[in-house]
Formats: sequence, C-alpha cells, structure tokens
Amino acid sequence: MVIALIGKSGTGKSYKALMIAALNNAEIIIDDGLVIYNNSVVAGTSAKKEKTRIAAIKRALFKDPAHAKEAREKLREISPGKNILVIGTSENMVREICRTLSLDLPDKTLYIEEISSDKEIETARFLRSKEGKHAIPAPTLEVKKYFSGYLLDPMKIFFRRGKVEFEKESTVVRPTYSYLGKYTISNVAVEQLALFTANSISGVAKGGRAILENYESGIVINLELNLEYGYKIDELLSKVQEEVKKIVEYCTALNVLRVNVTAKKLII
Repeated sequence: MVIALIGKSGTGKSYKALMIAALNNAEIIIDDGLVIYNNSVVAGTSAKKEKTRIAAIKRALFKDPAHAKEAREKLREISPGKNILVIGTSENMVREICRTLSLDLPDKTLYIEEISSDKEIETARFLRSKEGKHAIPAPTLEVKKYFSGYLLDPMKIFFRRGKVEFEKESTVVRPTYSYLGKYTISNVAVEQLALFTANSISGVAKGGRAILENYESGIVINLELNLEYGYKIDELLSKVQEEVKKIVEYCTALNVLRVNVTAKKLII
C-alpha cells in the first residue's frame, strides 16, 4: 500500500514522517529524493544537497534517469508486501513520483493540516524561513555520511500508538541552497586540528604531521606521530584514532571515515 503525505514546503512533513510511517506500518519512506528503509538511507540523493531550489525540486521528483533507476531497482528489491510513505508538496507531485518509480498510486492520502496543529505548522515555517532548517526522517549517524560538512543536529520524536510510546530520531540539516549562506573550512585547518588533538594525548610527543584525503562521503585523516617511550603502542594509537575522530567531527561537522595513525619515531 502507498500512503501519501502532502503539505506545502516548510510545513513540517519530514518532521512528522516517522510518526506517520509508524502509525501506518510503512517501513519505506520516499522523501526529497531519498529512499529510506528501516531508518537507513538505501538509495537516492537528497534534494537538500542541491545548490538551487530548482535543482532541489528536480531531485525530489527523481528527474535524473540514473537517480530514478537506482531508486526503482532498490524498491523492487525491498518493497514487495511493504507499505510505502511518499512525501510531496501536492497530489500531482506524489503521483509523478509514484509513476517515475513504478509504484501504485496512493491508496491513502494524508494532509499535514490533518495531523499537525496550526502552532506546529507555524513553528515549522519559522524554522524553515528564518533558520533555514530542514528535517530528514533518518538518524543523524545514518545521515552524516551523505551530508559531510553540513550542520546536522539530532532530533528526538516521541509519539504514542495506543498504550505504546515510540521514540524515533530524525535529523535537522541546513542545506546548501539556504539563503543564510554556507561555511567552508580548509584542509590545513582540519590537519592542524587533528595534529593538535593527537599531540594533546599523553604518550604522544610533539611534532609529527597530518595529511587529509577528501571524499564525497567524508574525509580520511593520516597521522604520522612521534611517541614517548613507556606506553603500550597499540592502546595509545587506538586512543589517538578515537579522540581525533571525535574532536574533528564535533568541531567541523565533517564525516571522518577513517583515522590512520603511523608511529614514525619513539622518543626516549
């Protein structure tokens, strides 16, 4: 069964998506160019990564043939017998998405005004227009690999179905096309941050160097360090990996794919 959730842009559809999906036993959510299955992004590219609003609309409608093919193939693999929630700004948009992805037309249609209060819709519009915030109905840990370098915030959603209370995590992202602007951070700054963090750990001597590798889904940090004599090297290097990943991700919003550490010198 296909369920449609319809509402104007910025009225809180994606915020309500996890609740509506749970209440309608929908394991699959199609939202803004993404196919989300059991809280994981399994196909697609988010419209929120596009640089213009026009490009974002095309992405949400799966206008790119390769994008649409990827989504169709994944849906054929996972969708048999499962309910699907399709989110759009109008009935025509939802129908077009369904046709493009070879899905049945909606059996059930819900409107944001039916499930959200006037105050909730007003709040959602304020967050969109004044702060440029958008919600993605998937956990931050899952989303960050697709939005490396974007400002992400986890958002807990609570709701009840009968006597059972549910807790779900959604993610708030500020996309590139937000009129509020964007920030950049140089490779050198990230390398210095990583090296400073490593040098701050007991057992790591001053000096060394950091080299950054950039990928679409995140970064790889390569560290060459001087170590002090008297520490267990394997434990120390593991600690460096954990601490550098934690600090760099916290300070930069980049997704750290891997931290490689090499002990170049042993200082006695």
